[in-house]
Amino acid sequence: MFMHNKRLQYTVRVSEPNPVLASLMLEQFGGPDGELAAAMRYFTQGLGDDDPGRKDLLLDIATEELSHLEVIGSIVAMLNKGVKAQLAEGAMEEAELYMSLTKGGDSHTQAILYGGGPALTNSSGVPWSGAYVDSRGDPTCDLRSNIAAESRAKIVYERLINITDDPGIKDALGFLMTREIAHQKSFEKALYTIENNFPPGKLPGLAQFASTYVDTSQGEGDANGAWNEGEQWERIDDVAGSIPLDGGSGDASVELGGSDAEVAAALMQRTASRPDYNPTTGADLGAGPGAGRMTDEDLGGAADMTDAAMIGEPAE
Repeated sequence: MFMHNKRLQYTVRVSEPNPVLASLMLEQFGGPDGELAAAMRYFTQGLGDDDPGRKDLLLDIATEELSHLEVIGSIVAMLNKGVKAQLAEGAMEEAELYMSLTKGGDSHTQAILYGGGPALTNSSGVPWSGAYVDSRGDPTCDLRSNIAAESRAKIVYERLINITDDPGIKDALGFLMTREIAHQKSFEKALYTIENNFPPGKLPGLAQFASTYVDTSQGEGDANGAWNEGEQWERIDDVAGSIPLDGGSGDASVELGGSDAEVAAALMQRTASRPDYNPTTGADLGAGPGAGRMTDEDLGGAADMTDAAMIGEPAE
């Protein structure tokens, strides 16, 4: 059961309306790293967790995230207060009102479509999605995801703090940013109270591959460190010469039954390409200057982009 306390968890003091800033603040209202996404992520995890300690932790933080949603939503509403009133009452001349609504960002959509209230969208007007909730039902997996989510949210709050000089908004955003730090610490503690929390899940990794590092990006910029060399790793630099790693043929195969094998063979025969045949195609028939080598002639091309621009100019 939920009960709403009318006092905000942190006091919102906005110096003056700013609809453009309001639209940017929506990133933490209805965006992928916003407060609603966090609340729904932790609620779904908490409701499904059988461990009493984690359940309590997740439901505590989930509920607090809803209070943070109220704080950021109140900031948005206060920033839109002026334009909401002007739009509703028609108190400005059309040109002035139009200019006030179209100063930048998604502010015009927020004003016209949502009346200046906090909409469940991100800063670009994209509606909130349940796809932002990435719970998997395994505590070691979900807690790591939560740690990452809190980290991302902190960075977004930092960026929002950097785009406003309103001291009251900075204070409120600083509070919200700091709570992300506190939540990350709680999730870290919860993760490491689970003995043998890595790798996630029940099944162990295969010994043959668990300590292998495959150097698949080679060339200038190669770097070495604890992530790819040392006693933890068996490094593979000759990637092409080492695959397939399982020692097999490296081909994909399937065992087909009698009727499936017969039909598959017929399909393969019907759709086979003819390497000895060079057909005339639509590209051949419609080819003009710059098409390159075609079936019957070489139509050339430009020497460089300057030449291409000159060739592409319409004839006088």
